[in-house]
Amino acid sequence: MIKQREDGYELSTDPDRLDVGLVHHWLSTDAYWALGRSRETVERSVRGSLNFAVHDAAGSQVAYARVVTDGATFGWLCDVYVAPAHRGKGLGTWMVGAVRDHLAPYELKRVLLSTRDAHEVYSKVGFTSLPNPEHLMILSPEPRV
Repeated sequence: MIKQREDGYELSTDPDRLDVGLVHHWLSTDAYWALGRSRETVERSVRGSLNFAVHDAAGSQVAYARVVTDGATFGWLCDVYVAPAHRGKGLGTWMVGAVRDHLAPYELKRVLLSTRDAHEVYSKVGFTSLPNPEHLMILSPEPRV
């Protein structure tokens, strides 16, 4: 899939256009949820996901998102990142809207995401707070006390 904006930004799901090294750099050094994530982990996560990359008019990658899904019932939107120099231009909302549209034919029952500070970005494309968060649980490698 390729989508273009009038200002020259282009969104692609073409794996050959994805700069995994850049994605690793962004996530491991600047994304609060992935600080210190290893290159190997990023590579494995990319291989197991639907990947979305935004490029500027010059062809440089400036944003990234991925979806983990079974393609039938469930999806998890994660690692949504826009490079600092390109923030404030609506790229995050545009990219997440394109992800939503790309997933629509799958007719997934549920697409989840987690955010600490970007609720307004996601609400613009239809995400809402969980109606019953107490129904969700987590299995984590860290011991819980």
